[in-house]
Amino acid sequence: MTGSGAKSAVEWLVSVAPDPDACRWEWERNPLGVALLPAGRLWDVLILPGDLGHPTLDVLARVVDRPGPVLADFGDARLGFFVPPGTVARWVGTGVRGAGQGTWIVVPYPGRTTGGVRWLVPPDGSGMLVDPALLELAMHEAAAFLARDAGGSGTADDGAE
Repeated sequence: MTGSGAKSAVEWLVSVAPDPDACRWEWERNPLGVALLPAGRLWDVLILPGDLGHPTLDVLARVVDRPGPVLADFGDARLGFFVPPGTVARWVGTGVRGAGQGTWIVVPYPGRTTGGVRWLVPPDGSGMLVDPALLELAMHEAAAFLARDAGGSGTADDGAE
């Protein structure tokens, strides 16, 4: 992401900070290229384990052109899907963590690669988020795929007798 897209994404993200100007100044000068931003204002974040998060993102990418912002942490162990505020308070799901009202998350500067947290799908500045209903359906499909894959050896479908 370059130019005005990155700038509008930055403006959208820092708008949740208690002091957007100070946040932007620190973010742009921090050698790690990250900021700590509060969740629960413009977005919540649903955090999936990487082994479920990656196939879930693959399913979402097949269904919609641009699913909404998605982060990956160090080593892709977890993926964070930006969803509408209030989603975390209503979400029921095993193994899914949430960052909502009263929590803060580490967010990388859009368009800049850091050594840790990175954007898999960067925000575009429009405020578009991942649709929670679509995310849930994608998670179910990804989980079903993983279950089939894990139990696939020795079944009639794989040619084994």
